[in-house]
Amino acid sequence: MYDQMQAIEERYEELSELLSDPDVIADTKRFLALSKEEAGIRETVEVYRRYKKIIQQIKDIEELLSESLDAEMLEMAKEELLEGKREREKLEGKIKILLLPKDPNDNKNILMEIRGAAGGDEAQLFAGDLFGMYTKYAEFQGWRVEVMEASITDIGGYKEVILMITGESIYSKLKYESGAHRVQRVPTTESQGRIHTSTATVVVMPEAEDVKVKLDENDLRMDIYHASGAGGQHVNKTASAVRIIHLPTGIKVEMQDERSQQKNKEKAMKILRTRVYNHFAQVAQNEYDATRKSAVGTGDRSERIRTYNFPQNRVTDHRIGLTIQKLNQVLAGKLDEIIDALIVYDQAQKLEELNG
Repeated sequence: MYDQMQAIEERYEELSELLSDPDVIADTKRFLALSKEEAGIRETVEVYRRYKKIIQQIKDIEELLSESLDAEMLEMAKEELLEGKREREKLEGKIKILLLPKDPNDNKNILMEIRGAAGGDEAQLFAGDLFGMYTKYAEFQGWRVEVMEASITDIGGYKEVILMITGESIYSKLKYESGAHRVQRVPTTESQGRIHTSTATVVVMPEAEDVKVKLDENDLRMDIYHASGAGGQHVNKTASAVRIIHLPTGIKVEMQDERSQQKNKEKAMKILRTRVYNHFAQVAQNEYDATRKSAVGTGDRSERIRTYNFPQNRVTDHRIGLTIQKLNQVLAGKLDEIIDALIVYDQAQKLEELNG
């Protein structure tokens, strides 16, 4: 394990030198790639350096204890030794987690799809609440959110909204959000004050890079048509709307938000590429999960992962049994407590598998 840490530290030092090289700085693509790699191992190196320092401190104290000391100095040295060993144990646990196999998608941008499911208007209003929650969370994280496509109802809910979220380490934090989200509350239209239960689904997919997903033109069918408004109202005299179908999988994307046919095509291809990538990644994941079903991050849409109970201001994540009485804060984008708990649980599961 420590040989591995030493190798990572050496690579980090090498990257630091490269990033100050004028030739590398001039090569934007290479500079960004190396910067990303350096950022990805920075925490590991910092923990390892702290660990080496603690090991040296323990060694120094043990040497001191072998000497003749007065009672007061002896007691202080013993206490420092105990604290050092506690810190060493803590850092060893952290190092084990940092050395766990990384999800290759963790640093990727994501495509997030939110849809109202069971519950009619109330489900679509809740989809809008989730849209707001994730948008605010992204703002707190310093990420950029772009609405790729949205279907808004007359009362302000969302039948569907598709977001592209870009920034650092997005998939590593939001990959646990895929699944069915359930809401329990009294709808504004409910005169009897009865609590209704509705659901909305969330799908989180890592953005597919062009180099990794190359769509064969022969596998695509593209239709160009006139964009239309609500109720089929004609809103565009030029044929700018685009529909692209990936024939091998049957995956279809329609885009008419932009006035330009080319812009609609570019957006549609971006979504299609990510959906096709996710389709094949899911097939591979399903094969892997045939022998083991993980409780976290399966991405199964039918799986109820979380309940938002308005009367009790309560949020419960069913996968890890976490309940917090902070619904208002969660919907305001303060998701860190839940997401951090999911990450810790996932890491514990992986460590158990590794040690088992």
